[in-house]
Amino acid sequence: MALTSWEDIKAWRQSTRKELLARRLALNPRGRRGLGRSAYAHLLRALDDRFDVIGIYWPIRSEIDIRALAKAHLASGGRVALPVIVQKAAPLEFWRWQPGMKMDRGVWDIPVPALREPVQPDVLIAPLVGFDRCGFRLGYGGGYFDRTLAAASPRPYCIGIGYSETQLQTIHPQPHDIRMDAIVTDREIVTHSPLQRPYRSPACLADTFNPRRS
Repeated sequence: MALTSWEDIKAWRQSTRKELLARRLALNPRGRRGLGRSAYAHLLRALDDRFDVIGIYWPIRSEIDIRALAKAHLASGGRVALPVIVQKAAPLEFWRWQPGMKMDRGVWDIPVPALREPVQPDVLIAPLVGFDRCGFRLGYGGGYFDRTLAAASPRPYCIGIGYSETQLQTIHPQPHDIRMDAIVTDREIVTHSPLQRPYRSPACLADTFNPRRS
């Protein structure tokens, strides 16, 4: 059945999100860690340039853990920030983070820095519940990343990271959905706009780089 209304699409996203999360949580822990390591290696290849501030996320619900990247970035003199919900249905703020600092529990009990020190990420790495080949991300349904990117000026380079098996034919993107500049999975890097180029709305023609075939 074709999805012809936003209400239909919302219902489809809700059921699809539930299915994908259940599938992710059901993965064998050892196998999931292996997939995460592969995705992490591809993420390192996608970030081959230096940036000052990288926005990451605190992993929950079997998301891929990228905190080692954050620690390496800090060791090289960069800065790292975590997303913080400061107001419902509003853009996120990104607060400076470093290992060992005091943390509080934010919305959904996700750890956030206890000290508010807002920074603007040059690169933003977002976890994927699902995604499509056009670069659109299915998240948890709160819309926070989309609001944040829509309000950001300049807009950070956005990389979505997740498991390849959560790829969908389409997420049925709407005007409020913001395309990722790149998608990284355990299998490949799919880029939609070059690194450090100002964000544009590219045609839905993915430039795919698969290290396994190189």
